Amino acid sequence: MFSGGYTGKLVRINLTDRTIKEEKINPEWQKKFLGARGLGARYYYDEIGKDIKPLSPENKLFFFTGPVTGSPGPASTKIGLVTKSPETRQYLCSNGGGYFGPHLKKAGYDGLIIEGRADQPVYILIKDNDIQIKDGKKLWGKTTFEVNEILKEEVGREDQVMSCGPAAENGVVLSCIQIGERSIGRGGAGAVMASKNLKAIAVKGTGEVPVSNPEKYREVCKDAVAYVRETKANHTKYGTPQYTAVMNEFGAYPTRNFQTGVFEGVDTIRAEYMKEHYFVKNQACFRCPVACSQLCEVKEGPFKGAKSDPEYETIGTLGAVCGVSDFAAIIKGNELCDELGIDTMSVGVIIGFAIEVFERGYITKEDTGGIELKFGNGEAMVKMIEKIAKREDIGDLLAEGMLGIAERRPELEYYLMHVKGLPLAAYDPRGFYGNALTYGTSSRGACHNVGGWSIRAELISGDYDRFAVEGKGELLKSIQDTRGYIDSLGVCTVVRSGYGFTDQPKGKALEYLTGYDFTPELMTIGERVYTMERLILNREGRFRKDDMIPERLRKEKMPEGQAKGHVVSDDIYNRLLDDYYEARGWDKEGRPTRERLEELGISDLV
Repeated sequence: MFSGGYTGKLVRINLTDRTIKEEKINPEWQKKFLGARGLGARYYYDEIGKDIKPLSPENKLFFFTGPVTGSPGPASTKIGLVTKSPETRQYLCSNGGGYFGPHLKKAGYDGLIIEGRADQPVYILIKDNDIQIKDGKKLWGKTTFEVNEILKEEVGREDQVMSCGPAAENGVVLSCIQIGERSIGRGGAGAVMASKNLKAIAVKGTGEVPVSNPEKYREVCKDAVAYVRETKANHTKYGTPQYTAVMNEFGAYPTRNFQTGVFEGVDTIRAEYMKEHYFVKNQACFRCPVACSQLCEVKEGPFKGAKSDPEYETIGTLGAVCGVSDFAAIIKGNELCDELGIDTMSVGVIIGFAIEVFERGYITKEDTGGIELKFGNGEAMVKMIEKIAKREDIGDLLAEGMLGIAERRPELEYYLMHVKGLPLAAYDPRGFYGNALTYGTSSRGACHNVGGWSIRAELISGDYDRFAVEGKGELLKSIQDTRGYIDSLGVCTVVRSGYGFTDQPKGKALEYLTGYDFTPELMTIGERVYTMERLILNREGRFRKDDMIPERLRKEKMPEGQAKGHVVSDDIYNRLLDDYYEARGWDKEGRPTRERLEELGISDLV
């Protein structure tokens, strides 16, 4: 069916009995779900039952590339992950950049499935079709930086190494998987990896990704590179931090645990300030002409020597959500998170919560180990990251994530900013109502990516009234479906427009790559992926009641800024949900109808 883009096989590694098996992938599944996120969801549906516990040996890690991953195309960097999340206790999809995905493909595999649990620490080494499960005791207890440094000697680069940190070893449900300096961040996949006694996976592939029509594909890629260099100049100059001042101006920049949407300290955490005072150099993922990563270094003060590349979300959560305007503290916090293997977004929002309940008197210095946990205290924020990673003092509670905190301290639930256990991103939906659907209907809990990044449509373009309800369901469906196929292709979303994937009849990139014309089907594939994920969530007990945004955002009006007086009330939000479910062809409880499943060709799954 395909003459390029795919290898047609995966490798399944069982750590319990140490078996390594190659398997063919059903090409019809690749045609229906593309790869990466879509294919991961399809395998998860078959292999992970609703009663499987996230940290049990029965849970699995599904890693899949997409057809674009590792190809000559720009930013063909992404590898998708699907597993059951210990943070949200449900289906999780995520992805990461760097060089790991391209090298897995070049080693001859579209996917990698990890199952079981090793009886002692191990790591996996993949060199083309030579795959070994190796003794990992020397790596256990080490930071991701240390592991990457050791294993890069075997494969060549740090970002060909995937590892989990000490936080994961301690069962912190906020823990991530690092690929060099890039993260498979959200949902606690690092804890799943560590629960299997798997410290790292290193890969080196020396093959080439097959291309159906090399000459034509090369032309498309050349045009794509030229297009993104011209249109994404701001991403090269500032990276995602360019949105910091923008969101603050719109009054939708969550501050002090979402108590307001305007941060008075924004001038010292905005992109221009970062560039002037801390910037060192741009860094790029595999074949990326944009190089949006902004490596920064602290040159003086208590955090001198700290280096990291904080993204918009990290600046928002470790910064404004915690009331911190010290960019040096944010750089240090980001560095610690990468080193210890913790999701910067989840830990930032959870620390913001802890600061608020400290200031309200629910916890004391006795709980925090003597830390004066106040908004604006950058040193306290950094210390709390370490406390959480080590499960010390109040860090032991915070390490359990939003759901664990709510179970142990139900009286504090009002101050927990999450949906389905996943902390919110650095946008306040009281500033643009479509963002409420972004959080509420995302397949993995509150997420600005999977849920649909509506900032451009609602705030920047001016095409939509940001405080309107009508039409937001169709808008978010369209954005989510687009992201569904992009995440399944294995390409970075920043450069996707350069390929012209859905430009009909012009969009020939995938036909030149794979030999099959996916162009007319891409939006349907994106919807099929999203609907498949909803079937999984329904099976795991998630319905309309679980799509609700935090009570604070439904009750407290925005106190200041451009969004002053606005609130996503229960009435408004329920109307938004109704509009969205109707656009999706789901019933009032958020279940896909039989008719819609038949239209998407997946009715046989129910």
